[in-house]
Amino acid sequence: MIQMVEDTPTRRDFLSGALSMGVLAVAGCASSNNYALGPPAPAWPAQRRPGTNPYPTHREPAVVDLPVPTSSPQVMPRSSWTREQPIVSLANRMGRIERITIHHDAMDAAGFSTASQARQRLTDIRRAHTDNGWADIGYHYVIDPTGTIWAARPVQLQGAHVRDWNEHNLGVMLMGNFMHERPTAQALSSLQALIHSESARYRVPAARISTHRELASTACPGDSLQRQIDAARGQRIAGFA
Repeated sequence: MIQMVEDTPTRRDFLSGALSMGVLAVAGCASSNNYALGPPAPAWPAQRRPGTNPYPTHREPAVVDLPVPTSSPQVMPRSSWTREQPIVSLANRMGRIERITIHHDAMDAAGFSTASQARQRLTDIRRAHTDNGWADIGYHYVIDPTGTIWAARPVQLQGAHVRDWNEHNLGVMLMGNFMHERPTAQALSSLQALIHSESARYRVPAARISTHRELASTACPGDSLQRQIDAARGQRIAGFA
């Protein structure tokens, strides 16, 4: 359960142009130039040939922000960072949510402090993913270092974040490279609130709340974030245990 605030306006590496954050390698948590141990093995979903429609006999509905109860963490709606819509014909429907998986984007976030930086990074990642032939940004929720939670791919659509495990799987990503950075206290607090809220909303048991590396051969979500999640489980923090 999530409270929306007011509605305001692959394998291969993606090299963005000169952006406000500098020249970045943007391809999601399975690719980075910053890993001390080398990049993790890619875990991208199977690609669908552009132009094919998995529901050719049905008119595709518009994707909109879903109304939600008010007693939950605030989330910036998708429309606050992009006017672009998912290419619904390239996506599968999510159906019932049965699992939640946690990621990082494997890009440095030192000095990251503004909403405009978050919007730019979300835009960069989405562009990389759609340039790869995907329907949209691969994750459903993204948390920036200030603790702001952003709605990304609509939850009505299956994500693209763990090969062979995308079906019924909600993808949550924290901005940062946690192989050599630590997640901020604000980001961890928002992650805890979001996991608690979404696991309760969709009745996802703690046993089905995983990190990327627990499902695939990858360094994601980084050693530091993995330790924080393991500690939360050990302390039986709501949502993780």
